[in-house]
Amino acid sequence: MSRVAVHAEAVSAAPPERVFEILVDWPRHADWMPFTTAEGGTKPGDEIRARTGVGPVGFVDTMVITDWQDGRRVAVRHTGRVVRGEAWFKVVPEGTGSRVVWAERIDLPLGPLGRAGWLVAGPVVKAFLGLGLRRLAVLSEA
Repeated sequence: MSRVAVHAEAVSAAPPERVFEILVDWPRHADWMPFTTAEGGTKPGDEIRARTGVGPVGFVDTMVITDWQDGRRVAVRHTGRVVRGEAWFKVVPEGTGSRVVWAERIDLPLGPLGRAGWLVAGPVVKAFLGLGLRRLAVLSEA
């Protein structure tokens, strides 16, 4: 199994607490992350279920919260059939606003085929992470 890493960042004029509040409001996930809905808990050990897709085509990404630092950081372990690995969000003060970081360490399935597929999928995943964070920044400033 191969592990790959991807991350994205965005800057918001909103304070970190406001960005974090929207970030972990799982039902609002669809407001900023394209093609994704989510629901879940608010403390380590709680589950999060996110569905990514369009219409009937998509997948469910199950996660367990492994760390929660209110207003600053949430980390998860992906436990689903499609996505396995770890991820975290961190929101830190920057100037009068904040910077939000999203990092993923994903376990690729299918050996060499999975690694080859990541050459195409990796840039797409990074683009969607960045787009989502930019939309989160705008939403938090409203």
